[in-house]
Amino acid sequence: MKVAYYSPLPPSRSGIADYSTLLLPALRERVDVIVAEPGRRAPSADVALYHIGNDPDAHGWIVDALRRRPGVVVLHEYVLHHLVAGITIGRGHGRAYLDAMERDLGVAGRLLGLGVLDNLLPLLWETQPERFPLSGVVLDHARGLVVHSHYVAAKAREAGYGGRITRIPHPAWQMDDVAPAADVGGDPLIGCFGFLNMNKRIPEVLEAFAAFRRDRPGARLLLVGAAGERFDVGRRLERLGLTEGVDRLDYVPEERMWALMAACDVLVNLRHPTMGETSGSVIRALTLGKPLIVSDLGWFAELPDDAVLKVPVDEHEVPTLLAALHVAARHGPVLGRAARDYVRREHALPTAADAYVAALEQAAGGDAVADLVLHRIAGAAAEVGMADVTQLARAIRESGLL
Repeated sequence: MKVAYYSPLPPSRSGIADYSTLLLPALRERVDVIVAEPGRRAPSADVALYHIGNDPDAHGWIVDALRRRPGVVVLHEYVLHHLVAGITIGRGHGRAYLDAMERDLGVAGRLLGLGVLDNLLPLLWETQPERFPLSGVVLDHARGLVVHSHYVAAKAREAGYGGRITRIPHPAWQMDDVAPAADVGGDPLIGCFGFLNMNKRIPEVLEAFAAFRRDRPGARLLLVGAAGERFDVGRRLERLGLTEGVDRLDYVPEERMWALMAACDVLVNLRHPTMGETSGSVIRALTLGKPLIVSDLGWFAELPDDAVLKVPVDEHEVPTLLAALHVAARHGPVLGRAARDYVRREHALPTAADAYVAALEQAAGGDAVADLVLHRIAGAAAEVGMADVTQLARAIRESGLL
């Protein structure tokens, strides 16, 4: 089976590029993979696999290819409003944006879109994208869907997607011993990695850490990742009196990120609202066996309670996060062992690669092959006098043999 593979790849600073760097070698051990390139002719293949995220610069060309040739879509995020705005309004096709809004939300959606185009409403992809996912633009062309969570699978069904959905847990990196970075430290050192903005609950993290440091003066917070355009981390640190105790680093290469994460005693990865995304940073933390604190929603809520500490997004978020920091700092080894056991059991790379192959085979004609096999089995059964061949066919399908 030949697979045309569409995804951003390094040097793109994209979590999905990192994901594909991890997945591709394992997939190539199982099938013939031809990596597509933007601006180049589409590869000839039996089936195409499209990795879709919410960044129009990284994924716009992939959506264009999907429209020309439907295939299996890996939906890394359910909310795609920013992507859709970029490939419609961003290209001067305002009517296509209105069509997308109407596709998902009816006439009311089209009217809202008109308000955006006429500058009568704020940009919806910046203010409340979770209310208007616009994922239908992609779902309409998906011959099969790969998701990482039950949450996104349910959202796709609610949006009317009737095709095959395969849930494949985000594969984990196969890391042995990672040497901790020697130039950072704290008692304890708390790490927060990834794009820093309001959705990552950074103001709440800073507030909880300020209170935590009053009890643990030796504690330090490590913030690693680029910040949003309108998100001034420095000003927020000043307001909370955190002129000391916080180390701020911008984007770092992969090897450096692993070393910094390995140096941390506790890792925090919150978000609200969720865009239906999974988190490579969370998978890395689990792989390293680090005590981890997450928000109790979306994919994060599906993680086992003994492997992570979950903080509800409510009026008690900050005090709950403070309590979780104390628990994680005190019981780190126990939480870390459970995290590592879980990720090795449920997120193994070979298992994920096998699941991808199965989903691609189905899309490339597996259903037609299964129907043909069942037809021949039924014919053979009839020849030997078996009366209820329908029941036999049903039993074979239910057994998972086909």
